Amino acid sequence: MFSITQRAQDVSSMITTSIGVLAVLISISSLIQLYLNDYNNLSGELSVRKAQNSVKFTRSFGGNARNGKENVRLSFDMETDLTPLFNWNTKQVFVYLVGEYDGLNVLKKAKVAKDESSKVVFWDKIIRDKADAVLDLKNTRSKYTVWDYYQKMGNRTANLKLEYNIQPHVGPLVWGSVDFNYPFEFPEPKNA
Repeated sequence: MFSITQRAQDVSSMITTSIGVLAVLISISSLIQLYLNDYNNLSGELSVRKAQNSVKFTRSFGGNARNGKENVRLSFDMETDLTPLFNWNTKQVFVYLVGEYDGLNVLKKAKVAKDESSKVVFWDKIIRDKADAVLDLKNTRSKYTVWDYYQKMGNRTANLKLEYNIQPHVGPLVWGSVDFNYPFEFPEPKNA
């Protein structure tokens, strides 16, 4: 009849198929739960306390010995509740505060057909537990100093928002954002 190896192969094939089907069902049910929790419509408040723009002449900050780069840092207050992003399948949530602004071609109204925009990340955090998902940050300094590909950042307006990436135990990554509708103008450099 059937040999031991054929039976072992049939059993392992059935187990592998069952695990795959179970993983798909887990993924679908956790995505449905996220949609029912309305994960796309989170709200929060943000205010920038202080913004500092300085010119750096080192490669670590985007410049070189002859041509400096404008570098911007922020201090901010932020309140938001990210608990709807957590369910039984959520491993962790990666959150990051970004500034999105028009690129230089859009500012100069160049004859470029594409709409160019830039994003910079000021701060990020990994949230591993639902108990830590309520963010109430006061006078927090940005984790990163940011600069643009082009020389100048001063007097450009950015829209600040909190973006997140939900990383599940099983299933696809899910992205979203909390749009604070907070227009922020990069200051002129202090040593220019």
